[in-house]
Amino acid sequence: MRYYIADPHFFHGNLNTKMDYRGFADVEEMNGYMLRKWNAKVRKNDEVVILGDLSWGKAEETNELLGRLNGRLYLIQGNHDRFLKNKDYNASRFVWIKPYEELQDNKRKVILCHYPIMCYNGQYRLDGNGNPKVYMLYGHVHDTYDQRLIEQFQEITRGSIRKNPDGEKRAIPSNMINCFCMYSDYTPLTLDEWILCDRKRREKLCADGSM
Repeated sequence: MRYYIADPHFFHGNLNTKMDYRGFADVEEMNGYMLRKWNAKVRKNDEVVILGDLSWGKAEETNELLGRLNGRLYLIQGNHDRFLKNKDYNASRFVWIKPYEELQDNKRKVILCHYPIMCYNGQYRLDGNGNPKVYMLYGHVHDTYDQRLIEQFQEITRGSIRKNPDGEKRAIPSNMINCFCMYSDYTPLTLDEWILCDRKRREKLCADGSM
């Protein structure tokens, strides 16, 4: 299985009281909860693509964390992954570390970046049934006003009609998914699980009048 998750921010205790308001008593409780949720889902040989900001901790702390996380790990570098600059961190724990990547996932392409990309490679590609063939997975913005702006952009884009090269009129696709860890209760999810999670979250926002 391949899973995705963004912005765990292990060791970043301020997120309990600022921006995310995660609500844990302290960083130890937060780390322990996230670790349990991760390992309850991920097995030893599963792949986990971390879409940036894995750890706010020092190199030694992050090495200890990496030794406890299940799975074969891949890191899309985030702006807060400061441990990468320390020569003492355990680079061997990652299959690769990159700022950007494009992978195949069950006959679909996934565009992977810590930062949201509004106009991403393959955005217009659909299969014969009109289903998306490409998804853009990102993090960075957590559940902030920036994320609300991205959702507004997607609504505008999806409501825009243009002619394709064959002269057929179609709405413009915009299949961007924020894989923010709090959206999945800190659990890494498959692409299909993230598609469902994103759809349910948006439906709730619409019902609440937030979109």
